Amino acid sequence: MTSLRAQLANRYLRLTLKKKALHQIEPAELRAYFEARRIGIHPRTVSVEAVDHGGVRGEWQRPANAEGGRILLYIHGGGYVFGSTGLYRSMTMPMAQFAGADLFALDYRLAPEHPCPAAIEDALAAYEWLLRAGHAPDLIAIGGDSAGGGLALAALQALRERGRPMPACAFVYSPWADLAATGASMTANAARDCMFQEASIREGAKRYAGALALDDPRVSPLYGDFRGLPPLLILASEDEMLFDDARRVAEKARGEGVDVGFEPRGGLCHVWPLFHPLYPEAKEALALTGDFVRARTSAARKAAA
Repeated sequence: MTSLRAQLANRYLRLTLKKKALHQIEPAELRAYFEARRIGIHPRTVSVEAVDHGGVRGEWQRPANAEGGRILLYIHGGGYVFGSTGLYRSMTMPMAQFAGADLFALDYRLAPEHPCPAAIEDALAAYEWLLRAGHAPDLIAIGGDSAGGGLALAALQALRERGRPMPACAFVYSPWADLAATGASMTANAARDCMFQEASIREGAKRYAGALALDDPRVSPLYGDFRGLPPLLILASEDEMLFDDARRVAEKARGEGVDVGFEPRGGLCHVWPLFHPLYPEAKEALALTGDFVRARTSAARKAAA
């Protein structure tokens, strides 16, 4: 059963964010709107270090309990148009704690100023930067939410195509993986989704795709090849419009030989882990992610030994 706190959060989102025609707001104004609404509750035992190195921008979030050289490369959401590492600290800092890992949160170039594939190249550059710094791929996990989840999947497909070492595992929350919006949930869940209007999602897709087709795998990794990708954990709400993006990624990846854990939940919003520590379901999702990363990095390290 959905907790009372989660139900209240859903109601608040429906009365505020859901009513906004995000697709009619200019990118600069949209970014300012969300940055002004950060959840400013952060654990004190996680240090933050800004990074701007050779085109790789973001920040290290280092929890006191990090161990064994484990690394998370996290890619934030925001429809490819807004979002920042600071906006997501309320989720990524405790995520690092649950995983017992140093987390590098990536600030990638945003659309429409920088359409696809700029963000993919930024994600690949960050991963290569980690490898050059001596971090073992079998101790790295890549994660992302919403647009960042789609970007994580697209980056994994690009790494495979380039013959680069794969990370130990990956996890995505409510991934935006089909910008062509062909999933039935896009319309079936339009009323149930407490955050977004369908028109905003469709317009955001055009802003990111630029000159590319919406079903180009770089834009929509659902249409890409999942063979050879590492173990994958997917969380998504059954009530969100992007639910079928997550469901179809899980089905396709599993059918192409990927070890997939798919965790659908009802009664929650898009990317509900972002609302840690406001309600228990968010904490449970981060704990599940932490357990997954710990187990998969340990298994990958043993296999490589």
